[in-house]
Amino acid sequence: MSEPTPTLPDRLSTDPRSPHHVRELMQHDIGIRLNGKERFDVEEYCISEGWVKVPSGKTVDRHGRPLLIKLKGVVEVYLR
Repeated sequence: MSEPTPTLPDRLSTDPRSPHHVRELMQHDIGIRLNGKERFDVEEYCISEGWVKVPSGKTVDRHGRPLLIKLKGVVEVYLR
């Protein structure tokens, strides 16, 4: 018997410090498309507001975490 398929939230983050981080969902392989193009570098997304946050190259903040830029468009999320 397989486990039930989880529903993906409107907003999700990979950062454990974020209030939008759901550890149980991080165990699944989640796919994200922005404007029809699949992205593999998304750190956070919001479907209703239409944006994703991705690292900005190799730039890091003073704590050593990557700087994130917000890309806007049509966001689609799915389980692979």
